[in-house]
Amino acid sequence: MRVLVTDGHFRKTLAVVRSLGQKGVHVTVGERTSLNTSFFSKYCSRRIVYPSPKRYPDRFIEFLLTEIKKNPIDCLFPMEEETLLLIAKYQSEISKFTYLLIPDLKKIEFVRDKGTLIQFAERHGIPAPKTYYLPPTLTLPRQGGGDYRGISPFLQSDGINSALTLSPGGRGEGEGYVIKPRISSGSFGIAYVKKREDILPFYQNIHQRYPFPLIQEYIPDGGGTFGFSALFDEKSNVKAAFVHKKLRMYPVQGGPSTLREGVEHPQIMELGLSLLKSLNWVGIAMVEFKVDPRDGIPKLMEVNPRFWGSLQLAIFSGVDFPYLILKMAKGEKFEPVLHYTVGRRSRWLLFGDILHFFNNPERFHLQPSFFHFFDPNTSYDIISKDDPLPLLGSVATFFTFLYDPEMKRFLERR
Repeated sequence: MRVLVTDGHFRKTLAVVRSLGQKGVHVTVGERTSLNTSFFSKYCSRRIVYPSPKRYPDRFIEFLLTEIKKNPIDCLFPMEEETLLLIAKYQSEISKFTYLLIPDLKKIEFVRDKGTLIQFAERHGIPAPKTYYLPPTLTLPRQGGGDYRGISPFLQSDGINSALTLSPGGRGEGEGYVIKPRISSGSFGIAYVKKREDILPFYQNIHQRYPFPLIQEYIPDGGGTFGFSALFDEKSNVKAAFVHKKLRMYPVQGGPSTLREGVEHPQIMELGLSLLKSLNWVGIAMVEFKVDPRDGIPKLMEVNPRFWGSLQLAIFSGVDFPYLILKMAKGEKFEPVLHYTVGRRSRWLLFGDILHFFNNPERFHLQPSFFHFFDPNTSYDIISKDDPLPLLGSVATFFTFLYDPEMKRFLERR
């Protein structure tokens, strides 16, 4: 079997390369530069450098089609957002030459928009944070100007005024509000607001970069943040599912997990399956929930229509999503993988957990301890005795970000 995996920079790509390479699969890895983490893996059989999907989308697609025609592959794994969107746009053409298990472009774009996603979830009985939308017809005052009260009639007419009614102490019923882009990756563009007078300035600032963001109630910490990941076949039948809990994140307040643990959570499993089945999902996805400690109910945060950064944990726990997709490419039948080993952990030490440590005021009181390096029940996203060289690739790549603005977003990826 031969596969092509895109986006060699990322931890999740390395997880795919190692999973399939260890099983004797010929793995070709592609990236826009030869200096990337996965190229250093001993399980990378072949390396290709392609045009940047972001800067040169047409050239990227032309290169990809030429590559898979000249060097046939059994399965294509698009790993990152830009490549996924481009490949989905040309899905009918690419699928003539290889197995490609992804949703159609409209469905990917639908779930990327948190506004449409939350509205869909509410219609289908999936709990979500209370969400408020400013009307697209509203003209916001320019930064630093205008009157806050000027938008109140618009907000009140839509039943949204309660979102902006905070007590004199700066708090509403909960812990305040979150202003977030409708479409974003990682923790980009998110603002946490507690003071009434801060809502409009923050909203205006985010609106300039991400038009008409959402205002949501802030779900307090204490209940835990969970990821539900799943695989569906072409008929939207579930083939595998997995739940993990975030133990540490960077940024500390909310971002990609730097340490996470496989858990059983029947309620989140049920909600995640229900949401993705309602969407008639195809391929893989990761749904994030945050449990509200006030009522114990998991609330929907977002859906990632691509592989997720903590993929290594699912593989380590017994749900090998990449290999299951390859089985589907081969036409093999298998029972859905819905049970796995709980309690295993995976860690993004370099550089995620290190950044968490230096930015967390409670750094010397973390549970589990930051210095617990040799736990046999913990796998590392990059560090591996069996395959050590990707560590060098990861370090080298990190420093290139200082000179490459396009890659600085890496640190914000899940």
